Amino acid sequence: MFINKLFLSAVLSGFALFAAMGAPSELSKIQNQIKQTEQKNKQIEQQLKTSSRDVEQTKKQLVKTADKVSDLEEQRSALTKRIAELDKQRDKINAELAQNYEGITDATASMLFIASHPNFDSETMHDYVLTSAVLAAATDKFDNQIMDATKKLQELDKIHEQRVIEKEKLDRSAKKYTNEKKELDKLLKTRSAQNEKLKNEQIEIKNKLKNLSAKAKSISELSAGVGSSEMSSDSKFSKRKLNIPVRGKLVVRYGEKTALGLKSDGWRIRTRGDALVMAPADGVVKFADSFRGFGKVVIMSHKNGYNTVMTNMGEIDALVGQEVLAGEPIGRMNENKPEMYLEVRRGKNSVDPARIFNEP
Repeated sequence: MFINKLFLSAVLSGFALFAAMGAPSELSKIQNQIKQTEQKNKQIEQQLKTSSRDVEQTKKQLVKTADKVSDLEEQRSALTKRIAELDKQRDKINAELAQNYEGITDATASMLFIASHPNFDSETMHDYVLTSAVLAAATDKFDNQIMDATKKLQELDKIHEQRVIEKEKLDRSAKKYTNEKKELDKLLKTRSAQNEKLKNEQIEIKNKLKNLSAKAKSISELSAGVGSSEMSSDSKFSKRKLNIPVRGKLVVRYGEKTALGLKSDGWRIRTRGDALVMAPADGVVKFADSFRGFGKVVIMSHKNGYNTVMTNMGEIDALVGQEVLAGEPIGRMNENKPEMYLEVRRGKNSVDPARIFNEP
């Protein structure tokens, strides 16, 4: 693409000889063309450097913004859950208060009846004592119901106060979340534009991956089929434990029995619907498509022969062949099936994700 300096030197020497033979105007013209070509090459080199810097800058911004968005989504989910719990407590107390009111009404009716039908002319003390006992019981019941109702009303006031506080937090986070989400979408569009060259190479790659996907009988075969980085004697994946690619609750660990009674070769992580999925480590996207029974799947290749497999995604924001940084967004979970199966493989063998990732 760029002109070889030795070749330029030889050409210029030849032109010098040509000039001595009496064609200075033609030589000047060619020399100007060579200078223009050199300048153009320098411009192209500068553009490539700038483009590479821009891509790296976009990636770094994506990592930071994706982390903020994921944090805010988790906070908002927790706040919404807390408000729902408070509403449930409120409804329960309101139902109990309705029962209290019935008890208070019954006790009041009993006292009013006894008060309006006094019986102090009894021939024996038996009726008098019995009337007094009924009145005392009705009074005690009334007092207990009033105390219980008062306590529940106080609880209701506290729940109302707590709900107002949690709702204010949720409302405050809404604007922040909207801004961060807009920034994330903007950065994703920028990255998409920067990947334009990669998009042009996708047709041939996609056809190969479709054939592989059709032939593979399991997720392990699919992972093996896309290839991995060269293995070394060092089997370490990372010096430190990394964060898992999606926020959620670990429901099945490596080696545990699945619902089908099979031993799990990875982790199952229950997530929020539409949860943001991020690259678990620096690497290259090797597969990004649907695979039977696993929804949309992303397979990434990392150093030392490691592959990570992430399933049940509803949306993929990554292209095959794309290099991504740890924490860079690569898609979102399926809202209808928010449970990721995360598998780590090295060569032909599965690896316990606990060796690599922090447990959620």
